[in-house]
Amino acid sequence: MNYQTLTLPEIFDEAEAITDAARTLFDHLNTQQLNWKPNADSWSVAQCLEHLISTNREFYPVFDRILKGERRKTLLQRLPYLPRMFGRMMVKALSPNSHQKFKAPASARPSSSSIDPQIVGRFITQQRETLAKMKSLQEYDPAKTIITSPFASVLVYSLLDAFRLIVAHERRHFAQAQRVMEADGFPR
Repeated sequence: MNYQTLTLPEIFDEAEAITDAARTLFDHLNTQQLNWKPNADSWSVAQCLEHLISTNREFYPVFDRILKGERRKTLLQRLPYLPRMFGRMMVKALSPNSHQKFKAPASARPSSSSIDPQIVGRFITQQRETLAKMKSLQEYDPAKTIITSPFASVLVYSLLDAFRLIVAHERRHFAQAQRVMEADGFPR
């Protein structure tokens, strides 16, 4: 799937498919399985989900400012080609087939302790909330509405690219979680 070209309906469909995939892939896992890590430097399935919850939550204030009419354009947002370049670059870099590694921003790093099995339900609930927020923003012309990344004030991209980024990033970490489940030593 080319996440850089997803349309709004395709993004909404992908977000719903991700919700279904979370239930299918992870809802049957017990606490030990959710928290198991192949090594000390890897994340568990639960940590992947917790990271996605934290990351998506960082977009909510941006979305809410747009909905309330409180968004102020910055100088970087006004530059004609910068948002498009950054948007494509970020979506490509965080897509599931990208091999680039990134260090998660401090606000989106998962807990290092045991995470309760309710994490799957929390992800599903938040995924529905994220999808509802995205749908409520479609009237604001997401392709032309430029936002600043909640993680780096020098990164600007369209709201449409933010939506693309969310679903691409989720699929990336679902693939990571599936690799954990397929690793030698995963508790059965």
